[in-house]
Amino acid sequence: MDHDQELAEFARQWTEAERLGDVAALDAMLTEDFTAVGPQGFVLDKKQWIDRYASGALIHDAFTWEEVTVRRHGRAAVAVGVQGQQSVYDGRDVDGHFRVTQMIVADGADWRLAALHLSPTGVRPEPEA
Repeated sequence: MDHDQELAEFARQWTEAERLGDVAALDAMLTEDFTAVGPQGFVLDKKQWIDRYASGALIHDAFTWEEVTVRRHGRAAVAVGVQGQQSVYDGRDVDGHFRVTQMIVADGADWRLAALHLSPTGVRPEPEA
């Protein structure tokens, strides 16, 4: 499998892990020093990111990763796309669409997510019929 196919498969697996709140998969996919910047400017480390799912505080009814462009830089890649979600966090509606920048790094034969930055797009998901 070439790097482009590997990165596409990584994106598919990450999207599925986020949608399902799969703590074990996310633990394996994130670097130990993973950092996320949320849409309101808050910063989460790997443990905090995963704990949102482990605690049951974050639940997705839908989670998408679309309009993605990937630029490879040696053993790293930058992916920019749109994350759509229909979600509840700690009982609050957190539905939205976010422009996301991901920093993905090669770790041996695997790709891992090292950083993620979400920015609100101002577009709300349409309710399902």
